Amino acid sequence: MASIFRPSISLDLRPKVTCTNLSTKERLEFHNKSLRKEKLNIRLRGVKANQAQGTSVVTEEKELNNKTGVHHVGLLCENLERSLEFYQKILGLEINEARPHDKLPYRGAWLWVGSEMIHLMELPNPDPLTGRPEHGGRDRHACIAIRDVSVLKETLDKAGIAYTMSKSGRPAIFTRDPDTNALEFTQV
Repeated sequence: MASIFRPSISLDLRPKVTCTNLSTKERLEFHNKSLRKEKLNIRLRGVKANQAQGTSVVTEEKELNNKTGVHHVGLLCENLERSLEFYQKILGLEINEARPHDKLPYRGAWLWVGSEMIHLMELPNPDPLTGRPEHGGRDRHACIAIRDVSVLKETLDKAGIAYTMSKSGRPAIFTRDPDTNALEFTQV
């Protein structure tokens, strides 16, 4: 049985069509341009007719939900090196070197998942590590879109990593990282 700490194979989950073909610098520029386009925008929307009073009222609206997407998901880990073995060697994720690894008061790493990221944080975990639901779909989890669930299933089998298939019958796999963080991988 293969160990997740010394895996012999890896799976590249990065989309082939998006910005993952770019260098880290180019990917960061792409990400920043996307954020600039979607920044929180407070603007005067104009004069709206107040039909109840028959007068015009100037209203200011804040666009709080401008649908920019998820920037990153933060996951706690007990041992950063052990977690990086899983996320880099098994899942094939790359570290975003442009993020502030050394500027935070704890150890951590930012990993690319398409144009978004997972932020691993080496901090005490307040959640119980045992007694979690066997199926990650019944626990807090992050979901990552992949092209072919069968490739991941084969990778997890070879590495000896436990997983469950989606209970709804759709092509999705649930597994846990070394710190019992639940991850869903859904086929798109």
